[in-house]
Amino acid sequence: MASGPKSNVIELELRDVSQLFNSMDPSPFHERDLDSDAEEFIVSWASEFPADEPLTLRVYLKQWPAEDPTATIREGVHNYFAYRAKMDSLEFHRLMSQGRTSLAIGLLFLGFCLAIIHVFLPRGTSTMSDVGREGLTIVGWVAMWRPMEIYLYDWWPLKRRGRIHAKLSEMPVEVMHKP
Repeated sequence: MASGPKSNVIELELRDVSQLFNSMDPSPFHERDLDSDAEEFIVSWASEFPADEPLTLRVYLKQWPAEDPTATIREGVHNYFAYRAKMDSLEFHRLMSQGRTSLAIGLLFLGFCLAIIHVFLPRGTSTMSDVGREGLTIVGWVAMWRPMEIYLYDWWPLKRRGRIHAKLSEMPVEVMHKP
């Protein structure tokens, strides 16, 4: 019998269920935020594994509650990371919008600088003209720095984090009693 790909396991040992969730959040467990330390632990381990390999979260509880907490923990973890993936997507779209606006402003400013050079600073008339022309060229291209930074570099971490959160929102969650 063939088996599917082996899942990488993230193991989390807790005293009780309340350690997994943010104690300041008054929502029911399935809607609550995860504790920041628990989230950081899970995300950092998920980042260590190859992106195309499946993950499983295995939670060990030392104090087992009266009711089986498996469904509550699974739903809470899935809801939290689905929310985080959605926020990552929104942040990515905002960044792209900022990039478009920055690009438009940068191109207009660069065009303005080049127009000033062409109209007021003809080539070879004086050293000051050369300095002004070079200075305006540099200033115009510096205005393009932020849009290029957004489009070349800033979006990668957002997309990667979004993929990790989406993957965590669908991973199997196992809960076990560990005396």
